[in-house]
Amino acid sequence: MLSGRRLDLLDPSPFDIEIEDIAQGLARVARWNGQTLGEYAFSVAEHSLIVERLCGQMEPAWPAKWRMAALLHDAPEYVIGDMISPFKSALGFDYQAFEAKLERAVHTRFGLPAQLPKYVKTTIKKADRLCAFFEAVQLAGFSVEDAREFFGKPPLGLRVEIPVRSTAEVQGDYVARFEALLIAMDEEDRKTGHKAGQS
Repeated sequence: MLSGRRLDLLDPSPFDIEIEDIAQGLARVARWNGQTLGEYAFSVAEHSLIVERLCGQMEPAWPAKWRMAALLHDAPEYVIGDMISPFKSALGFDYQAFEAKLERAVHTRFGLPAQLPKYVKTTIKKADRLCAFFEAVQLAGFSVEDAREFFGKPPLGLRVEIPVRSTAEVQGDYVARFEALLIAMDEEDRKTGHKAGQS
């Protein structure tokens, strides 16, 4: 990694994971295999920022740690890239186990449960598919009907504008959002600890 860390892909250690490496990688990994409109590739980092915002809209009362989980939901792709879903399915269990191991290391590194609660994963997946719907229609040449068939119909009245921005801009925003969520997580932990001390 550019940070100087060496990450063992077969046995990833949380101690070898840095947010700067994640942001660097995800801002340069193109979704849709790069088959999108615009001057720049649409990156996994941008997708992750949108998914995190959607989770906040769907679950306004969520603590910062679940918003952080949403921001990091595709973090393993900073080292393994973004494979299209049909190819992931073709690779089967071995790929999924490999991805899950990386995800657990990322979660542990940043103070999240290694295994997220089911309702959190379900909400993030729903936001992920919503984002993919709008990406498909706005950037990847899908008709609305085709996008609905693959990703489901978005809630009535919901519209997400998908930006296409430079790598540097997206990378900076990804790190900034991570840092804001980390501060919010620390504040929530302090409040929880204070209340626990009083009871």
